[in-house]
Amino acid sequence: MSTDKAQSWVYCEEFLDEDDVVLRARERASHLGCTPVLPGAGAALRVLAAAAQARAVVEVGTGAGVGSLYLLRGMPADGVLTTIDLELEHQRAAKEAFAEEGVRSTRTRAISGRAMDVLPRLTDGGYDMVVVDADVENYPAYVEQAVRLLRPGGVLAVDDALWHDRVADPARRDEATTTVRDVGRHVRGDDRLVPALLPVGEGLLVAVRR
Repeated sequence: MSTDKAQSWVYCEEFLDEDDVVLRARERASHLGCTPVLPGAGAALRVLAAAAQARAVVEVGTGAGVGSLYLLRGMPADGVLTTIDLELEHQRAAKEAFAEEGVRSTRTRAISGRAMDVLPRLTDGGYDMVVVDADVENYPAYVEQAVRLLRPGGVLAVDDALWHDRVADPARRDEATTTVRDVGRHVRGDDRLVPALLPVGEGLLVAVRR
């Protein structure tokens, strides 16, 4: 990457300032060992949620609630976020962030458990947006479930889609990189989806359900 291109990426990541609520959520994430969405990806999620008028959103991977805050800020005031994480500690941290944000309890549904135990129980075509930001080894299964859950016109977003800048390098063949790369190819080739790959954060793979 040229120096100018790298500077442009940093400029985009810093284009919008993060407030104290988000910064404190990031601090909790650091203490818990979570890796939250970077600011550019968070801003993109907020825009996508707002553009889709997403009233029903599923988030796979709550972490400490950084991405959740961005989604809630983009969603309509009556929107409900269903957020799934295996770790109870993560859910507690996220709920602390929601309380600081002043989010009504009726706007979030935090589910602790394995995503692949939870997602199959959710309603086909019942959601306006699905965000995947969890363990990459399960990305293929999460994305397939996400497509099932989305209504026509619904938005899929997959974070870490460039996976530490390794996905674009064909010489990188480690398991995680290969999995993320294959997910991108699968989404790109799925006739049910209209995709794009955004170079924000660690890469944000987005698609609209036909």
